Amino acid sequence: MEKFGILIVEDSEIYRKLLRNALQKVFPEITIDEAVYGREVLQKVDAFLPDLIFMDIRLPDEDGLELTKKVKATHPNIRIFILTGYDTQEFREATSQCGADGFLAKTSFGLEELQDLLKSYLKAPTK
Repeated sequence: MEKFGILIVEDSEIYRKLLRNALQKVFPEITIDEAVYGREVLQKVDAFLPDLIFMDIRLPDEDGLELTKKVKATHPNIRIFILTGYDTQEFREATSQCGADGFLAKTSFGLEELQDLLKSYLKAPTK
C-alpha cells in the first residue's frame, strides 16, 4: 500500500493528540503531521502533501474555512474534513461553500465512524 498521509490542523493539544493516537493505533502505516496555526498549514501541505486534512474551523490566527479555500485552490485533490464543536446548519453550509469534502462535529462522531471514514479512503482508488 502506498503511504497515506494525514494532516491534523487543531489548536487543542489534547484533542489533536487524542485524534492522532486513535488513528495511529488502528492505522499504524499512515503518516500523520500536525499544525496548530493557519500559517503553518500551507507550508506543511506543500512539504508533506497529505491525502487528507482534518481542519478545525477555528484556529488562533486564521479561520479554518478560509484556510480550506486556500488549500483547495492549490491542491484540489487533498480531501479536507472540517472539525468543529459547533454542529449548526450555518457551519455545515459554510463547509460546503468553502470546498471542504465533509463536516465532522467533534461532539457527535465517535472513533468507530472516524475509522470507517478512513478505511473508505484507504480503499478508494487514487485520482
